[in-house]
Amino acid sequence: MSADFKQTLWKAADKLRAQMDAAEYKHILLGLIFLKYISDTFVKQQNKIREMVSDPNSEYFISEDPAEYAEELEERDYYTQDNVFWVPQEARWEALRAKAKQPDIGSMIDNAMTAIENENNPLRGKLDKRFGRAQLGQGVLGELIDLISTIGFAEKYNSSDLLGEVYEYFLGQFASAEGKKGGQFYTPSHVVKTLVAVLSPHSGRVYDPCCGSGGMFVQSEEFVKAHGGRVDDISIYGQESNPTTWRLAAMNLAIRGFSADLGKEPADTFARDQFPDLKFDYIMANPPFNISDWGGEKYEGDTRWKFGRPPVGNANYAWLQHMLWKLRPGGQAGVVLANGSMSSNTGGEGQIREAMVRGDVVEVMIALPGQLFLNTQIPVCLWFLTNDKTMNGRDRRGETLFIDARQLGTMETRVLKVFTDEDIAKIQETVQSWKTGEGYEDVAGFCQSASLEKIEKNGFVLTPGRYVGASDEDVDDEEFDHKIFRLTKLLKRQFQEGQELSMVVDNNLKRLSYE
Repeated sequence: MSADFKQTLWKAADKLRAQMDAAEYKHILLGLIFLKYISDTFVKQQNKIREMVSDPNSEYFISEDPAEYAEELEERDYYTQDNVFWVPQEARWEALRAKAKQPDIGSMIDNAMTAIENENNPLRGKLDKRFGRAQLGQGVLGELIDLISTIGFAEKYNSSDLLGEVYEYFLGQFASAEGKKGGQFYTPSHVVKTLVAVLSPHSGRVYDPCCGSGGMFVQSEEFVKAHGGRVDDISIYGQESNPTTWRLAAMNLAIRGFSADLGKEPADTFARDQFPDLKFDYIMANPPFNISDWGGEKYEGDTRWKFGRPPVGNANYAWLQHMLWKLRPGGQAGVVLANGSMSSNTGGEGQIREAMVRGDVVEVMIALPGQLFLNTQIPVCLWFLTNDKTMNGRDRRGETLFIDARQLGTMETRVLKVFTDEDIAKIQETVQSWKTGEGYEDVAGFCQSASLEKIEKNGFVLTPGRYVGASDEDVDDEEFDHKIFRLTKLLKRQFQEGQELSMVVDNNLKRLSYE
């Protein structure tokens, strides 16, 4: 996506910045872009049909007179057979654009979204309908429609790929604008690519229990395509508790033509598993870090807690165990978590981690560099889990691979670091060679294959720096909450010492008659 195109898109956001906060206006923009896209796709298909029925040399020829084949252009089967969403006449972009300056255009767009949902089952209940009640200045929505009208998805660009980029661009910008709130649904694509590259999904069921905007699925499908596979070999399942984000994921996947099951409704994964009878080949997730209000007190004796009941005050080990429970035999999971998960002993987490290591379900641990996320500076790591280390390579029982990737990455901006394709490939190739036993070697400061005995000697702390030979100053396995508490006490003490020193200086100045 070109810089000029990005600027055009961001102009649309500029029209709304003074009208509402980012938490609201992102839905206005993304909803309109979605509507423009499916309308453009519909028109493109309609033009194709027009050529067929008006060409005397075509087997579908009806007439060269538009009045005689007009009815054929509205034949639904011509569209659905090519996986093109059916767009009713009143919901088509040009019909809305013609009325863009009318004061009730917001309600018209809501009605268009409802009409599209009614005609396309995969979208039912998933489109945003807040345009009529949006608190916008007079004419703003009409100006926005005019601006988005300049984007020709069907004519100028590779529609499917481009729209995915548009969504990703906006999601990234909104994550930056919204801070922590935005990060609840946006995972940087290079982090997702790393998860996908290591897991290498080629076929089977892929599941994300906190799927956000669906980025894990998009990268999985693209991975399959890039490696010569068929996307039909991948079945997508996702769950998301936030209703707005759940709808956003549905739109993001729909515009790419991906078939996905996001459950009947948005729902809490722990309380209302939307796929209770299914097990999965691959699980990829970036669950919210260190959440305390996950309702842990309600799940005493839950069958998912094979390695120990997670603490009520932190869901990290609930997520890990839920995903292990959802794996089919030989299945694999990749999870983004805060660094504290590798070393914390709070609430029995140390005992759970020990049980998981002894149970031989922890396959690979990767420490990531800081500044990878727009919305948090909390250092993060990747957990890779499996329930059978004899599959997907050589027999790896009793071994865990540790990778310290903190030195990888390139600063894209002053505050944001990204993994390059070369960085991702280095991690992927290291994991793959370790799994297969072909060409793997421990590299001091980067990777080491550690035995259960060595992990036990390290107190079942899973921080890669403990194993790969990083210098002591590089190893930071102190739990985040403990560090903040310690540093806060230190700061208070230094403030007090500063006040006391200031009083001494003042007294000395007075004695010298300088005050």
